[in-house]
Amino acid sequence: MSDLLRRALPVYGLPEDTPLSLLNRSENETWRAGDLILRLHRQGYHTRPEIASELAWLTALQDLPGLTTTRPVPGAQGLVTGIEGRHIVAFAPIEGQELQPGDDLARWFAPLGEITARLHLHARHWAKPNGFTRKRWDVETILGPQPHWGHWRQAQGLDPQGVTLLARAADTLAAQLHAYGTGPETFGLIHADLRLANLMVDGDTLTAIDFDDCGFGWWAYDLASALSFIETDPRLPDLIATWVQGYSRIAPLRPRDRAMIPSLIFLRRVLLTAWLSTRADSDTALALGGPAYTQGTLDLADRYLSDGLAAFLP
Repeated sequence: MSDLLRRALPVYGLPEDTPLSLLNRSENETWRAGDLILRLHRQGYHTRPEIASELAWLTALQDLPGLTTTRPVPGAQGLVTGIEGRHIVAFAPIEGQELQPGDDLARWFAPLGEITARLHLHARHWAKPNGFTRKRWDVETILGPQPHWGHWRQAQGLDPQGVTLLARAADTLAAQLHAYGTGPETFGLIHADLRLANLMVDGDTLTAIDFDDCGFGWWAYDLASALSFIETDPRLPDLIATWVQGYSRIAPLRPRDRAMIPSLIFLRRVLLTAWLSTRADSDTALALGGPAYTQGTLDLADRYLSDGLAAFLP
């Protein structure tokens, strides 16, 4: 992949001998190249119009008061570079460090709630350009027979008893989400992957990065995504309440939305359980995946069926 990226460097005005370093391998590969961050897109996931649409939203978010995000950098081909059937995009680097589970998360979840609310307010009123297209994150594309990120039945270490339990919980979850609906007050353009690794901290500034999975989903799902991989952390109820406080300072959050937070957290956990299996070569899967994560999902499923994860209610 480094050879492919070297051929792309002149497109961004960089010499082919610019040092390259791999930063992350997840859904895509992220590389540092001189003063740029390059994202090499995985084949067969996003189309060029989908990638262009992500960057159109990111461009529209630049200089929005109270919000800092990554800045797309165009090359000679525009914002999306095509080389040998692969898509490459570039961003200006961001100062700071990724938020970590061991950090003082309570300090950051109110600002994260504010950032999320500002993203949602912008998305609600933004006139999307012609041809704007992004994936939907709904019942069918997460729990259906052909979901975007793979099916939970492929989870590592899942035995027949676990399949039965998770199937019951998924059916209950799907019924709750269908009743919740996808009307404009409930569902719209969201980041969809505000997990800790996509939040950069620099002093008192929190920056949301990596809009690669942005699409159309439930507004409150952005909170669920922020809790990715820490769903069993004992701090979770307090983090949820703090996020809700921050969000509510910027935009209203209906009681109905608050009531759905536990279901959306469980939905995200099921989605990640499938993703870790289908992306077993990613850095995240190597660090966090495997049968132990699947067992944690089954424990949450049992709690979801017994009390709807009531402890998570803000």
